[in-house]
Amino acid sequence: MAILILGLVLFLGVHSTRIVADGWRTAAIARIGGLPWKAVYALASIAGFVLIVRGFGLARANPVYLWEAPMAMRHIAGLLMLVAFVLLVATYVPRNSIKARLHHPMVLSVKVWALAHLLANGNLADVVLFGAFLVWAVFSFRAARKRDRANGTVYPPGTAAGTAVTVAVGVVAWAVFAFWAHGLLFGVRPFG
Repeated sequence: MAILILGLVLFLGVHSTRIVADGWRTAAIARIGGLPWKAVYALASIAGFVLIVRGFGLARANPVYLWEAPMAMRHIAGLLMLVAFVLLVATYVPRNSIKARLHHPMVLSVKVWALAHLLANGNLADVVLFGAFLVWAVFSFRAARKRDRANGTVYPPGTAAGTAVTVAVGVVAWAVFAFWAHGLLFGVRPFG
């Protein structure tokens, strides 16, 4: 569990600089430059991610069960993951109404992903991993919205075509992941 927690501290810590130290981050980028900042950020993120994957795998090898999720929660989690995939895709498809309205769909996707997995899983490693990401996403979204208000950020309006593409790609990506890739990558088939 210690490796998982260390990975979460490193990964989410790096991703929290805009939440807790936005002024310091801006000053550091100005001092060392954008490219070196991105390099350090990427290396720390990768190291944290590797530790999370390794630590989660070790923790799941000797699970500590806190509760058994009812079967209904797995179905609810599946539906929430559909929403999470559409939100994730909305981050990248230009001129979609979802991003125009919600402004930060990536962070909302992380929130929904973490909540879905908390509902469907009841061991300690799951609670630590998904709970940490859920708490981070709540604070990250709040900080991002606050920055938007302070900077007067205006998001371009979405179009019906952009929104349709977002939803279609999100549904296809969800189906591929739910029915095939999740089992291949993590050994757990949500619908199989």
